[in-house]
Amino acid sequence: MSDTATASDSAVEQTLPYYEPVGSECALFEQAYQQRLPLLLKGPTGCGKTRFVSHMAAKLGRPLFTVSCHDDLTAADLTGRYLLQGGETRWVDGPLTRAVREGGICYLDEVVEARKDVTVVLHPLTDDRRLLPLERTGELLEAPDDFMLVVSYNPGYQHILKSLKPSTRQRFVAMSFDFPPPKAECEIVARESGLAYDRCAALVNLASRLRAMKGQDLEEGVSTRLLVYCATLIAAGMPILEATQATLVEPLSDDQDVQEGLLESIKATFG
Repeated sequence: MSDTATASDSAVEQTLPYYEPVGSECALFEQAYQQRLPLLLKGPTGCGKTRFVSHMAAKLGRPLFTVSCHDDLTAADLTGRYLLQGGETRWVDGPLTRAVREGGICYLDEVVEARKDVTVVLHPLTDDRRLLPLERTGELLEAPDDFMLVVSYNPGYQHILKSLKPSTRQRFVAMSFDFPPPKAECEIVARESGLAYDRCAALVNLASRLRAMKGQDLEEGVSTRLLVYCATLIAAGMPILEATQATLVEPLSDDQDVQEGLLESIKATFG
């Protein structure tokens, strides 16, 4: 590879949404895209799933349609509906339909939060048919080669009422995400916040201690996202204890005893 090509690749990487790989996840994503396979991402809140998808969509040069799923999300929210516009009733595509028509990547974040009819509309897109039926318009859209469906969820919040059926899960290539290894997480937090690496290392060490409390006093461990928030406030001049209170205590629990336990761990780290 020539120096010119290397410099060009480096310039492209710098324009992409920042993401620090921790394994072969980028290669797997590219293979799934090239082979027209749907992809399922599993991992805790704030571990980098959404940033990863943004990074890969930009790297592949495809438009990204992100949907944050919730209890009221219906299939019509994804596919589209008739709306009154300028005195006329017109069909307006939803994000999934737009992604199919334009050959983009549709990312459904926390897909288990959506209503059951959402997974039903996804099924024809997740097998060799790659079809999207639009019953209200009578269309049957065939997904182009550059369309990709990506969904994610947090297994830690799964329960009997909110889980993907085995028949749905087995329609996807899947990969598990977790919080990055300490060194990589330090680099991420430093890059995103502007705080010095050694100071970020202390925050990452603290996060490891707090994550050990998951399942005991905490429902979820400290996310990398919260560490970035904390480091950003510290870099902006906020005292450490105030920054950690606002980002590593209050968002994690409302229980006074748990908050006091978190503060004790923080004080033991920073004095």
